[in-house]
Formats: sequence, C-alpha cells, structure tokens
Amino acid sequence: MRPGQVLLVLLAASAVMPAKDPLLNVCMDAKHHKTKPGPEGTLHGQCAPWKDNACCTANTSSEAHRDQSYLYNFNWNHCGVMPPKCKRHFIQDTCLYECSPNLGPWIDQVDSSWRRERILHVPLCKEDCEEWWEDCKDYVTCKDNWHKGWNWATGTNRCPWGSICRPFTEVFPEPKDLCEKIWSNSYKYTTERRGSGRCIQMWFDPAKGNPNVVVAKYYAWKKRSSPVGMENVTPEAGKAVCALPWPVLVLLPLALVLLPEGGRCGPPAWGSL
Repeated sequence: MRPGQVLLVLLAASAVMPAKDPLLNVCMDAKHHKTKPGPEGTLHGQCAPWKDNACCTANTSSEAHRDQSYLYNFNWNHCGVMPPKCKRHFIQDTCLYECSPNLGPWIDQVDSSWRRERILHVPLCKEDCEEWWEDCKDYVTCKDNWHKGWNWATGTNRCPWGSICRPFTEVFPEPKDLCEKIWSNSYKYTTERRGSGRCIQMWFDPAKGNPNVVVAKYYAWKKRSSPVGMENVTPEAGKAVCALPWPVLVLLPLALVLLPEGGRCGPPAWGSL
C-alpha cells in the first residue's frame, strides 16, 4: 500500500468512527438533570440561553426561579427578603448548574443520597463573580457555606441555632470568598475575563452562541494532555498536532512502517512522553 493510500485509510477511519470525548456535552448524574443534553422547546426566564442544548427540563427551569421550589426546598430569604438584583445571580447560578452541558471537565464523583456527581473548581469569569458579590453585598446571611449545616427541622433551610445574620461583606469580604465558599468550592475565582475562552460564564447572549463550549473544550484538552506538570501549555495554532482519534491510532503503526521517514510526526513540542 502506498503512503497516500495509508493516509486515506486513516482519515476514513477517523470520519466513520469519531471518538466521543466523555468530558464534553454531558450532563451530571444528579437529582434533576437529564441523562443527556438536548434541545428544549422553551426554558423559563434566565435559563432560556440553554434551550438549544440543555441538561434541564422546562419544568426545572421554571422551578429555579421560585423563592422556595421543590428542587431542593431551599429558601433564599433565610435572613429576610433577598433583594431582586442579588437573587437574579442565584437564579443564574442555578440555571448554569441545572442546564449547562459544558461542565464536564469539572464533574466530580460524590457519595450522596441525592446525587452521584457534582461540579468542583469551575473557573468562573472575573466579571460574573464580582458582579454577583457587588449586587449581593447589601444582603445578610448567617452562613458562608450554603451546601450544608442548615436547620432543616421545618422541611426548609433555616439558620442554625446560635447563628446570627450578618452583612454579606462580613461573611464574604471579597468576591473570591463568595464564589468559592458558598457552594463548597463548586466555583473557582479567576482573573480571566468573559470572551477569553478560559473561564465559564454564568451570563451570555444566546444570539452570539454559547461561549462555554470552547471553554469546556480547552479544559478537556488540558485535563487529557497535561494532568501533571503542563498546566500552562496550550496547543500551537500554527502547527499540526499529532494527537489522533483512537481509530486512527489503531492503524498508525501501519502508517509509520509505510510512510517515508520525513513524513512522520515528530515528538510533541513539550518533549518526550
């Protein structure tokens, strides 16, 4: 078989049997998530940006906007009425968690009665975190971690015995404190900005496409190719990359035997594996 024919076989195998990345376009195994993402005819209010490809149902999106919904029986108003400008960030946070199919690189296994997976250290864009803190700084709360430690005696969350309601600025002195502490490190504060391709946006205009798709692809690549010691390595856009789907890799030894020496891929730019 000539070298050109070998390359055609490899390309054909790649096209017929594309490798599916398990970190991309996936839903968590959690309480209200669909088993796989897909279009929804209508999603309510702030969850609407995900309607073309969502992990949530229309009913879940509607419940996400209630002060106390059946989703988790969680009451935002545990220290008085939460201001609307603050509440919209918590609704958006809920929509991202329930609806986004772009959180795969940060899905973590958990042993819980109500979910088997959660998100951990999702890199949140600087603007999203700081606007959240700014719009909520006049509210009050009795806890810095809203995941656990509540008094559930009445069936909904109430402040633990002995705790007091304090201003957000005391409980969360900086935006970083809010974003990282409030949901047990589900989010990670970053200095990356919206549109950088390096941080997840809670807010986006669906007419311009979902910016979190490319972010998930970047971190999925980073997780696969640089688990240790290459945190700052990025693909070189101007050079061909020798990473191939598994069908191609199966046939690669044949190609290496038949291709001329000069036509083979060199070692990765970061050195020998």
